[in-house]
Amino acid sequence: MKYTSPRGTKDILPSETGLWQHIEATSRNVFDLYGFHEIRTPIFESTDLFVRHIGGDTEIVQKEMYTLEDKKGRSLTLRPEGTAPVTRAYLQNAMADKPNHQKLFYMGPMFRYERPQAGRYRQFHQIGVEHFGDASPIADAEIIAMGIRMFSQLGLKNLNVRINSVGCPISRPVIEERIKQFLHTNLHKLPEHIQKKFESNPMRILDAKDEVVHTYLAGLPDIKDALSQDSKDHFSTVLEYLEQLGIEYTVDNTLVRGLEYYTETVFEIVSADLGGAQNTLCGGGRYNYLVKDLGGPKTPAVGFAFGVERAVLLLKDQLKLKQPELDLYIVPMGHPQQLKCFALADELRQAGISCQLSTETKLKNALKNALKNANKLSATYTLIIGEEEAEKGVVILKHMESGDQEEHPISNIPQVLKEKTKATNAAH
Repeated sequence: MKYTSPRGTKDILPSETGLWQHIEATSRNVFDLYGFHEIRTPIFESTDLFVRHIGGDTEIVQKEMYTLEDKKGRSLTLRPEGTAPVTRAYLQNAMADKPNHQKLFYMGPMFRYERPQAGRYRQFHQIGVEHFGDASPIADAEIIAMGIRMFSQLGLKNLNVRINSVGCPISRPVIEERIKQFLHTNLHKLPEHIQKKFESNPMRILDAKDEVVHTYLAGLPDIKDALSQDSKDHFSTVLEYLEQLGIEYTVDNTLVRGLEYYTETVFEIVSADLGGAQNTLCGGGRYNYLVKDLGGPKTPAVGFAFGVERAVLLLKDQLKLKQPELDLYIVPMGHPQQLKCFALADELRQAGISCQLSTETKLKNALKNALKNANKLSATYTLIIGEEEAEKGVVILKHMESGDQEEHPISNIPQVLKEKTKATNAAH
């Protein structure tokens, strides 16, 4: 075949879109319960936004961003994540001036030049939330509880929260110095890219996925011992609120999340049912200085995001969603009946009845072929009208599952079907 989708992308086919819609609808419903409102931002932004937001020495900025110049030489980047665009929109649209906290969620495609693998693509989709303006540990706990509720409603079980605190800018230099002191004697044994992080951002070493690195991190003193008292109090209060809701958590002193902007609480929601290193469902944390770093007032914030492809991969074997059923398949026998049925189909759709019209023009085997099509489309009813029925002003209505047939005046069909579909929906 001459054309295929670009490497690292995929077509989302009708057989799978039902699951995507289920994840999106469930997320929307849960976010609504907590007072979050949707925001939609452009898929490309100024490159500098992501460099300042994510960190110039990160893998994302150095190797994974899709960056281009427009016709006036301005550097633009397809968004690799959602927090930076939402924060930019928060500032640009003066949302900080509004009296209440801003609780926002987003859904959409992101872009990173990564090695494609199961559940990971170069164009991928994220759903995320951002809560601006609330420094309380209650906001941290509420965000985490919302994530747990959402994944529970999607059908995932045995959920646990991995959680840690990376402190504030005051305690961060102390934490970084302790990490450097601990690793100093073995630094030459670590991979080159880890040695570079040793000077520029030693805390990010804790986020390394390399098992060799984790071997050398064994025995690292708990970084929370270096936290300020305010940070310790904040973290312990977050845990207290999680316990109040019965949410299971594990404090992991190596969890830092990879992005520079995190302060205080960082967390991941995992499922024990998944096992291995691929058990993470979502990740997030608090970022109290990001708005200020992007030119706004000092504004506390907390949020999380998850990959939809990953969720689809996990749920597709657990959730057997039924394809939407068609209310009616219309089978006109001959051209004059097709004209009548074309108008009837339009009337039925306006009445909220889903239907399709057979376009079979050859009368030989037309009914047999039409009934096959009706079954393929999972039609609940088939409406049949031939010359004899047309002369009498009636149609035959066939229930596909039972095989029962009824004769009704054609003028009554919209009302008959409305009553029947209403009864069927009530039964389900």
